[in-house]
Amino acid sequence: MMLKHKIYVKRQRQGLGEGLFMPLIRRCTRAALEAEGVDVPCEISVLLTDDKGIQAINKKYRDLDEVTDVLSFPMQELKPGAFLASAEELDPETGLLPLGDIILSVERVRIQSQELGHSAGRELAYLIVHSVLHLLGYDHVDEGPEKKQMRDREKAIINNYFLTI
Repeated sequence: MMLKHKIYVKRQRQGLGEGLFMPLIRRCTRAALEAEGVDVPCEISVLLTDDKGIQAINKKYRDLDEVTDVLSFPMQELKPGAFLASAEELDPETGLLPLGDIILSVERVRIQSQELGHSAGRELAYLIVHSVLHLLGYDHVDEGPEKKQMRDREKAIINNYFLTI
């Protein structure tokens, strides 16, 4: 049975996220949730912005006055690789588990895809899977086993779900 996740995608301004971006974001989000064994319907919000917009958000919420490609703001404290949600965590009005917010710089997606020599779709897929894993408790604060675990999951999800374009 396919779960009815709610993935809200909003553009900070017109001109962000045309073409493949909107459906690819939803497809990659759902693939990551399925791959991680998420067995309850979840809610995730994605905001598409540009470098200026993500820099302002990064400064406001992380006190870092710099551009980044993607930001993740988890709403749950989850253990990586061991998804387990209780009924108390579900929103009583919607029946959904609010996982959090993803902020993505479309400008950065395009720049990084050119620098890395692959499509913008491939870069977008990677960043969305990466962010969903953050919402599910994964992290990569150092070069240790947590970072390796996260990178291994990213590669497996992208390859197993044919998310490369």
